[in-house]
Amino acid sequence: MRAAALYPVAGAMLLTTLSAVPAGSAAAAPGAGERQGAAVAAKRAATTGLTFGACPKKLELPGNVQCGTVSVPLDYAQPEGKQIRLTVSRVRATHKDPHNSKRRVPRQGALVYNPGGPGASGLHFPLIGLLPAWKRLAGAYDLVGYAPRGVGPSAPLSCENPKNLANGPSQAPTYPSEAYKKERIARAKAYARGCAERTGSALRHYNSLNNARDLDVLRAALGEERLTFMGASYGTYFGALYATLFPSHVRRMVFDSAVNPAPEQIWYRNNLAQSAAFEGRWADFREWVAEHHAVYGLGATAEEVLRSYDRARARLAVKPAGGKVGPGQLQEAFLQAGYYDDYWPARAQALSAYLKGDPKPLVALAAPVTEAAAEDENSRAVYTAVECNDAPWPTDWAVWDRDNTRLARVAPFETWDNVWMNLPCAYWQAPRQRALDVRTGPGEAPPILILAAERDAATPYDGALEMQRRLSGSVLVTERNAGTHGIAYGPNACVNGHIDAYLLEGRLPDRRAACAGHPEPKPEQPSARGAKRKLGEAPATKPGGRPQHTATARLPH
Repeated sequence: MRAAALYPVAGAMLLTTLSAVPAGSAAAAPGAGERQGAAVAAKRAATTGLTFGACPKKLELPGNVQCGTVSVPLDYAQPEGKQIRLTVSRVRATHKDPHNSKRRVPRQGALVYNPGGPGASGLHFPLIGLLPAWKRLAGAYDLVGYAPRGVGPSAPLSCENPKNLANGPSQAPTYPSEAYKKERIARAKAYARGCAERTGSALRHYNSLNNARDLDVLRAALGEERLTFMGASYGTYFGALYATLFPSHVRRMVFDSAVNPAPEQIWYRNNLAQSAAFEGRWADFREWVAEHHAVYGLGATAEEVLRSYDRARARLAVKPAGGKVGPGQLQEAFLQAGYYDDYWPARAQALSAYLKGDPKPLVALAAPVTEAAAEDENSRAVYTAVECNDAPWPTDWAVWDRDNTRLARVAPFETWDNVWMNLPCAYWQAPRQRALDVRTGPGEAPPILILAAERDAATPYDGALEMQRRLSGSVLVTERNAGTHGIAYGPNACVNGHIDAYLLEGRLPDRRAACAGHPEPKPEQPSARGAKRKLGEAPATKPGGRPQHTATARLPH
């Protein structure tokens, strides 16, 4: 594996020359009305509390998981106005020490988790306590997950017919023609229009600031004076907003794979940086495949592996595998290799088998999953609404075209796919906010633990550095020369030890701590992290990119 870098040097230099986002379309920053409304809602929730009982059958949660709902204002400027209900799940603290069966562990409160997105649900998170790495936390904390506003059962958003997402095959040109660009512009306009028509005036209230306010209402409903929270990916951003808005309400917070919170980065420039970073991670994957040429036969160099991939793309463009997997589905599946290196063996094997005449593994991996269409559509709708509402975006297609044409010259793998995912924000019909200046001063909030992998492509490493600069007293733990997105309680014992020490004992390492990277996957043995993600721990979506359903292996911030 080559030495660590955020992304190719050419891409990094190029990003400094790209367009700034116009601020003229931004609405005024929220003021005293929302602050007062949040206080009113939290006080009401503290009085009402949160009653837990059996979970709805459609959530398919086991009996040891309890569910309840908490009411939050649709508009915090009108706290007595329309309310929406967020669904919450919980498993009580076990009080068990996995290393000493005779010791009763004292309860430390509730640990609330968000897996990212925007658009991901944390309702399955409490099951994570069944896994060995989490059992110490499960002994001390009630594990609490929830579906944020707009997600799943929590006042769900929709922008189009879910059947539109289950169709395949599709194309994914690396260098799109003018005709293809016009087609995608038309689709983006239609999607933005669909969001507005289906949701109406409520659409503007699905944003990150309200997600942070909702989190404080949830804290109050749980009976917690101060919040203990773990957020991954996008969850780190609205977690940072929470720390900025409610610093005295923070107990302990872990930010896993931190988003760059600088206002000027939200969200257009963060997506450009992400596309650049994915090029480096795509190269990491191809180098790993080349190291195992004897297993896969896809090439002995990264360049030869790329040629194998391009041969598959060309074949699929002419004859889709199984009638469902075209270049678009291939790119979608292999994009996930940039998120999680435990996905590498299965993808390399599927590509190898396809080029040798057996399309079945690739079809199983990449074909659209009809059963997941509604969930995927909902995730994408929330992702789009939150990111489009959060901050200004360029409204002139020429800006998008110029910036991404330049970027695609050095980072072609994800650039245009990212554009099509986010382009509805150019034609958004709801007012946009101004991104909050995330910041805590000395002594305003307790120290926050930030985790980052040095080669993470979904949330590039410089975002973690910026997050630490803005949160006084925060500590950064870096996994060196690794790129998995979401590193909490994964295969790195060093990282896990720092989390345990902080959440269980309140101990933090030095301001900057480092852990050696975890071992690369073996070519024929995917690791167990995939099982953990199915329980809801790892980010289900990539920040600033696209919603992603883990079952189909496809992804924002």
